Amino acid sequence: MMRLIATAATLLCLTSAPVVAAPVSFDGTWKTQKFSLFSSNTYGFNGGSVSVASNGSVSLAYRPLPESFWDASSATWSWSVEEGVPPTDLRQKGGDDRNLALYFVFLPAAEAQALKGASVRQLLTNDAARVLVYVWGGAHDRGAVLGSPYLGDRGRTIVLRGSGTGNANENVNLSRDYANAFGGGGAALVGLALSGDSDDTDTSIRASISDLNIN
Repeated sequence: MMRLIATAATLLCLTSAPVVAAPVSFDGTWKTQKFSLFSSNTYGFNGGSVSVASNGSVSLAYRPLPESFWDASSATWSWSVEEGVPPTDLRQKGGDDRNLALYFVFLPAAEAQALKGASVRQLLTNDAARVLVYVWGGAHDRGAVLGSPYLGDRGRTIVLRGSGTGNANENVNLSRDYANAFGGGGAALVGLALSGDSDDTDTSIRASISDLNIN
């Protein structure tokens, strides 16, 4: 009897143990994707953090994620904005500047295997891809879920902070937000991207993201 009790207690401890968050390093695995030959942000990758400097410019930094992240259900990070863009309508193509955006790119498992090593352009234009874009910026209330002017039905913009400066910590439920945005269904988190966008308002951004953890 004592052995059974001990075994049950051990199993209970194992099943109730918290999921350990896996840190995502801001290192050389991130690659910059320009949208214009003459316009690009400057990213400073420093392991635990990345700085973003944007001067009337826009570009995207992207990294694929290994299979150990594909079943992720949540994410946490810190970010700060020292200088940012004015409020904009994030639904307006060509007028949707924002201080910071963090993209979570999903694919069905079969497509995820087939598209290992694909470029960010290949992923973001793939019909099967789904993208959650968490944003600091815009003239919208916190928690607003907006259609993407570039991704159409494949993307949703989720406003975490409106336009402004400061420091903040975020904790997002990827599984819930994915289900609310796209109706659920199994999907693998295959990549991350980040950007600052100041080209439409011809302003400047000085910001950073740090301590990104996914579990």
